[in-house]
Amino acid sequence: MLKFLSKVKIEFNALDPRIASCMEFLAQCNARKAKESNPACQLQVKRRTDDHPPQITVTFVNGVEESFDATSTPAQTIRTMILEKGQMLETEQMFREAGEKWPVIIPEEELHQSFPGTKPRKAEEKKQ
Repeated sequence: MLKFLSKVKIEFNALDPRIASCMEFLAQCNARKAKESNPACQLQVKRRTDDHPPQITVTFVNGVEESFDATSTPAQTIRTMILEKGQMLETEQMFREAGEKWPVIIPEEELHQSFPGTKPRKAEEKKQ
C-alpha cells in the first residue's frame, strides 16, 4: 500500500471514541511489509486536542492528495481505495513509458466486437 504514497498524515484526538479507523490504518502503515514496500514514505501522526474529527490524508507519488473522514470510513476501505488508485497510476505509467496516450479511449463499436480465441455470447447467455 505505501509503495504508491509519498506521505501519510493521520490526525486524531486520543480521547475521541471515533479513532478506531485511524489506529488500524496507523498499524497497517507501521507493519514491516508496508514499510519495506516504500521506506521513503513519510508517516506523520498529529495528536489533536480539539474536536476535529479523526482524519487520514495521503499523498500519492504523483503529488495528488486525498483526505478521508476516518469517523465514517473503515481503514480497510481506505487501504482498498489506495491500492486501486495505485494500480491505475502504475498502468498510466506503463502506457506513458510505452509512448501511448493516456487515458486509453476504446471506441464504442470495438467494445462489442468478438476477438479471435473468444466465443461470441449467445442471446440466452446474455440474459443470465
